[in-house]
Amino acid sequence: MEEVDIKVEAEIESLIANNQLKAVSERLSSWAHPEIADLLIRLDKPHQILVYRSLPRQRAADVFAYLEPEWQDSLLTALTDTDTRTLLADLSPDDRTAMLEELPATVTRRLLQLLSPEDLAESRQLLGYPEESVGRIMTPDYIRLREEWTVEVALAHVRKFGRDSEIFNILYVTDSNGKLIDIVRMRRLIMAEPGTVVRDMLNFNCVSISAFADREVAVEMIQRYDVNALPVVDSEGVIVGIVTVDDIMDVAEEEVTEDIHKGAAVAPLESKYSAAAPTQLFRKRIGWLCILIFVNLISAGVIAGYEENLKEVIALALFMPLVIASGGNSGAQSATLMVRAIATGDLSLGDWFPALLKELIVGVFLGLAMGLVAFFAGSFYGGGQPIALIVGLSMVAIVIVANTFGALLPFGLSILKVDPAVASSPLITSVMDVLGLIIYFSIAVALLG
Repeated sequence: MEEVDIKVEAEIESLIANNQLKAVSERLSSWAHPEIADLLIRLDKPHQILVYRSLPRQRAADVFAYLEPEWQDSLLTALTDTDTRTLLADLSPDDRTAMLEELPATVTRRLLQLLSPEDLAESRQLLGYPEESVGRIMTPDYIRLREEWTVEVALAHVRKFGRDSEIFNILYVTDSNGKLIDIVRMRRLIMAEPGTVVRDMLNFNCVSISAFADREVAVEMIQRYDVNALPVVDSEGVIVGIVTVDDIMDVAEEEVTEDIHKGAAVAPLESKYSAAAPTQLFRKRIGWLCILIFVNLISAGVIAGYEENLKEVIALALFMPLVIASGGNSGAQSATLMVRAIATGDLSLGDWFPALLKELIVGVFLGLAMGLVAFFAGSFYGGGQPIALIVGLSMVAIVIVANTFGALLPFGLSILKVDPAVASSPLITSVMDVLGLIIYFSIAVALLG
């Protein structure tokens, strides 16, 4: 595949070098928009511009929407104001808003000046919604019908205004004040008699979402109700736009990526890893790593406090990695399950006690099973029953505490309005290192004196 890509790129570059831009456009006519976007970022900048300009207007705008913000910014700097004005006019409202909110403020201000009065008002309205809200990703391009219209009138309206709609298969029915009443599918409208009133075709069971709702809520609703689009309403129930499944998929990918980064103690990246500079990666990772150093220093302090016990029974040091790592692993498992359950809506904050009780029971079973294994390991490597008993009891206690703590921490963070994803592996492991050492040495002192 890579050899084919190289061959195609060489062919296109040859056409560009010979100023055969029409042939370039024809060569790319069968390509999907994401494929052309991938091609653009692999070409050098002069060729990028020539290939982009060879595309038909609407196709060029669609390809532009698939570029990452940093590549969009790079391309915009090379376009003339006329080219940029054309591009902005051809972009869909949601794609235009997504671009404007990601670009540097100075670039955004320049682009806003190039918009038509209608597009400027539309962009300012969408950008006026809070960050991470549904209003930022919705599009005002949809087909609206009146409940009192006949099917004949409704179809005439669709033929006149449907060309600019983001979706075509779902039509939104409102009253005279613009309040959302219901939806009607295009198929049903086409199959109905011309004189049928739209109101008589409704079942009044459509779901909607507030423009101020968090976009994660939109992801959950799209998944739950299995719909292609959600109508977006204001505080009075007036429809102001729609959010489509393709936009929601982008949001879902961003949220999953963000949670993965947080779970690994990495501040979320604003761009893809391949486009991130080493300095950016350093900034995103150093903060949490420094915090975890200080947490681990507490572990060192705990060990230093029991130095005399370690000198007397050197075998205790042998099993420290075993019991400590087991606690971190168990706590990370529990925390991960809770974080995912909270994120998907499977658990709410009010479910903390049943979840805690369940994980406590699971922790007891896990602790007993792992404690038994640890007891035999202590007997074999520790050289006596006292060490085996210390290791076994410590394993039971640490796993129970870790499982309980791992279950409780995501709920606590959620109550404090902190993303529970930060409770995953690095943080929970570091905390359990401290607690595990305290438990381990406390049991050792109690049994050995």
